[in-house]
Amino acid sequence: MIKSNLKQIVREAAQRAHAEGHLPSDDFPDVEIEEPKIETHGDFSTNLAMIMAKVQKMPPRKVAEILQPYLEEAAAWIQQTDIAGPGFINFFIAPDAWGPVLTTIHAANDRYGASAFGKGRKIQVEFVSSNPTGPLHVGHGRGAAVGDSVARILAFSGYDVQREYYINDSGRQIRTLGLSVLLRYSALFGESIDFPETCYQGDYIIEMARALKDQQGDRLLSQSEDEAVTTCARYAAGLIIEGIRQDLLDFGVSFDQWFSEQSLYDSGRVDASIATLREKKQVYEKDGALWFKSTDFGDEKDRVVVRNNGITTYFASDIAYHQEKFERGFDRVIDVWGADHHGYIPRMKAAVAASGVNPENFQVILVQLVNLLRGGAPVAMSTRAGEFVTLQDVVNEVGSDAARFLFLTRHYDSPLDFDLELAKQKSNDNPVYYVQYVHARIASICRKAEIDLPVDAPLDPQALAVLTDPEDVQLIKQLNRYPDIIQTSARFMEPHRVTFYLMTLAGAFHSYYNRQRVLTDDPITTKGRLYLVTAVQKVIRNGLALLGVSAPDHM
Repeated sequence: MIKSNLKQIVREAAQRAHAEGHLPSDDFPDVEIEEPKIETHGDFSTNLAMIMAKVQKMPPRKVAEILQPYLEEAAAWIQQTDIAGPGFINFFIAPDAWGPVLTTIHAANDRYGASAFGKGRKIQVEFVSSNPTGPLHVGHGRGAAVGDSVARILAFSGYDVQREYYINDSGRQIRTLGLSVLLRYSALFGESIDFPETCYQGDYIIEMARALKDQQGDRLLSQSEDEAVTTCARYAAGLIIEGIRQDLLDFGVSFDQWFSEQSLYDSGRVDASIATLREKKQVYEKDGALWFKSTDFGDEKDRVVVRNNGITTYFASDIAYHQEKFERGFDRVIDVWGADHHGYIPRMKAAVAASGVNPENFQVILVQLVNLLRGGAPVAMSTRAGEFVTLQDVVNEVGSDAARFLFLTRHYDSPLDFDLELAKQKSNDNPVYYVQYVHARIASICRKAEIDLPVDAPLDPQALAVLTDPEDVQLIKQLNRYPDIIQTSARFMEPHRVTFYLMTLAGAFHSYYNRQRVLTDDPITTKGRLYLVTAVQKVIRNGLALLGVSAPDHM
């Protein structure tokens, strides 16, 4: 690609200038090539001369002036170079140099934008991991879209990625779930019950109690409360997990592994983890409880791992779980959490560090809340009363594509307004429709065309040669940016960069289509422009796939 070729050319120019005695030092930094924000400043620029100035012991502009002749003679497709400001070198690329970008796109096809950036390093992305105490809500949907897209982008960028769901099927919340179902179950047999506010209130609890009654009859009434609560908890959690699994499949999300918290207790993993902390003298007793010395590893205060009643905390099982993760050989572990878990990060990093792993290899993505709207007005929700909009409700109303795309239109660290009415609109105001329509429109153009293009092969040079109009070049330049967008998105784990790019590309295509005829009276021009727009179609499809969104041929 042009940008990577420029990097090599600039590096070789510096080496030649040194070899010929014009630059005293051969200590050259990495070459950075950027696109100027102002179009008149050229197609690309480098600040290498400014970075090199100190070691070369000369002003930056002088370094730039030394490099300039070497750069201008390096390639015919470098139309001219300019030196700007304190020493920026700007490059102007010949219009006919952009055509080969299309050949690259067509040849790579669905791998255009893929790279070996990750070098096969093993990464685990754990996301959603909602407690099996109720159906997924719209906030979980945003976390699912973020986690799944991050995993897709990392895998596309050369990482070995495993997706995992951690099932919190142990502890107080699961017991509360079992009690909630048991009380509703008992009421079905006419027993007078006092239903506490601390229990789960939703209608789904009543539905599960009825199903349990149909399955078990009145058998649970003869059990002890402990036994009956355990029976109800296991039954309800199992049903809820199956519902969650199906909701996520309907949302285009699947996992390589579902990991049970209870399995950490059943296997003795939690006890073994605490024993290891004791051996390393990383825990101490105080007020009858066992405390982890998390302040030794940068946390603001020490944390309880075993309460004074002998019951372990959630933190204890989290310590064991993350130790187990790294023992599986992951180079990096990424957890996707709700923003309300922000305060939990330092203690988990401390736990990772205590286990002998570099805490930088543990990263957390915090996903902010979703404000659900309908026609601009807030949708009332009350979790306490069990009245909330589930992810399945949203998918049923607006579709998986619209939901996923809109969840990813902003950085996950920013709150998101999600308007159900907007998500259903078939207009340019709806971002997902705006992007998908490009793919469908190009498919329609291809159906009307009477010219067959080579499949994933170079085009007739004559047809490529016609794509030198400024509007052709601008559209190709936009396509040329895609691999950098993907790599940056992988580096920072930010899928919204892909969403923004696709909306920008869609805008560029719509503008191009409104000003240029694709199917013309000239077969060569038509072939060239078809080659251009089908390259746009492939990039739109590839980008949408990384977001878990379909690319329809008809709309």
